[in-house]
Amino acid sequence: MTSRLREFSLGQLVQTLGGEVAGDPSVTVTRVGTLENAAVDSISFVTSERFLHQLLRTHAGAVILAPAHKDVTAIPRIVCSNPYAYFARVSALLNPVAAVAIGVHPSATVPASATLGAEVSVGPNVVLGENVCLGDGVIVGANSCIGNDVTVGSGTRIFPNVTIYHDCRIGRRGIVHAGVVIGADGFGIAHDEGVWVKVPQVGRVFIGDDVEIGANTAIDRGAIDDTIIDDGVKLDNLIQIAHNVHIGAHTAIAACTGIAGSVRIGRRCQIAGAVGIAGHLSIADDVHISAKTLITKSITEAGVYSGGYPFELNHTWRRNAVQIRHLDTLAKTVKQLEKRLAEIERKSS
Repeated sequence: MTSRLREFSLGQLVQTLGGEVAGDPSVTVTRVGTLENAAVDSISFVTSERFLHQLLRTHAGAVILAPAHKDVTAIPRIVCSNPYAYFARVSALLNPVAAVAIGVHPSATVPASATLGAEVSVGPNVVLGENVCLGDGVIVGANSCIGNDVTVGSGTRIFPNVTIYHDCRIGRRGIVHAGVVIGADGFGIAHDEGVWVKVPQVGRVFIGDDVEIGANTAIDRGAIDDTIIDDGVKLDNLIQIAHNVHIGAHTAIAACTGIAGSVRIGRRCQIAGAVGIAGHLSIADDVHISAKTLITKSITEAGVYSGGYPFELNHTWRRNAVQIRHLDTLAKTVKQLEKRLAEIERKSS
């Protein structure tokens, strides 16, 4: 949870975060808000020209704008190059994370072999395995279970009901939301005469610094090599990351995406919701993938990639679906006609 604890003037915000004040720098704000619902003590933001008309009706006490929009309103404002990112930083200042009780709750299980840094918080019913190492300032929420030989870096917050299997490594300043499972077995099975034989998953999960993992996301341990999530990666809720996947630094992935085994995703990629990525593929740096796209081959160049079939009226979709079934026959017919046309043109020339 967060709690509104602070008040800042526009001048103080600019001193802390940069930017330029246009209007009265002594105007103070205590919370953030949307243009539609902001109160006089709120600060809001505009990222696009299509929202500028809302400035005429907003009650916000201040707004954050790009330089191109500096003069479209008389509302006291902060001018900066990236209003949305600036807004995020202002919100973090106004909404500091609520403090938690430092120490180990009496109901937690902490073996003598565990190492706990300074100002660690271990919540109710937490279970720590043997040789667990928690860095300074780590917070472990209620009912979480951390397996043997796990290391969690300083400043990381683990919310309630998280499970981290043995031998995994979590970096510094991370956020692991409720219900996350890190290090479960990957889906490794071998077919043998009509039955499935389990392949032991002996790799680990390595997670870098400043990684955020959304609620109920699952990151499988490697089958042989490790599953690796590099620094600064941001993962939404309900994402499946299979064994041996490697996600490059500062990539962001939206909810309900499924990534099959041994995929390598580059740095600074943006993957939208419900994307499916087949196994053993590579995706280059700076790739953007649109929602519900199915990736079935490697992507070697940066760019925006999309797939899927947009919705339409059901009766239209049904007619088109029938035609799609005959695309192969139609393609063959077109090739035959092209061949015949070429022969006719050759004979007539």
